Amino acid sequence: MAQLRTIILDGDPILREQAIEVRRFSSALHKLLDDMKFTMYHENGVGLAAPQIGVSKQLVVIDDREGGFVELVNPQIIEAKGCEEGVEFCLSVPGRGGRVLRAAQIKVKAQDRFGKPFTLNVSGQRARVFQHEIDHLQGKLFTDVMTEEFFGESGEEPEDRGKRGTGAKERD
Repeated sequence: MAQLRTIILDGDPILREQAIEVRRFSSALHKLLDDMKFTMYHENGVGLAAPQIGVSKQLVVIDDREGGFVELVNPQIIEAKGCEEGVEFCLSVPGRGGRVLRAAQIKVKAQDRFGKPFTLNVSGQRARVFQHEIDHLQGKLFTDVMTEEFFGESGEEPEDRGKRGTGAKERD
């Protein structure tokens, strides 16, 4: 049974570390991925990286509610095209949001929970979520690359109170 994990907040050193490559594909890894999925949904997130729950492993779970749920083990962006600006939020940085420039289309190579390699081509908002989560595995937060910051409980843009930005409504 999946277990709710505690979200690690900005300021914790694990969020600034390079996550460790997964080499052992075991039932313990499957349990961790299940816990990450459960925690992401519980927190109404669209993505979650293992360092955000205090685990230094190259693991990401994503569900942007449009492209479906995906698990990424040892993900790498191998191709990026175009550029789009959008608003991002993060479960590890509550009360803050910001505009971030990201590639419009990316190709990602990763492994599934059993170690089988695969590649995915993603674009638009889904590409933004992938890039945001993969940044976590490299010790980067969206606050490191944002061009404009928004504060407040909701993280909404000051001039657009009551409306969300171009980013996902849920937080990563």
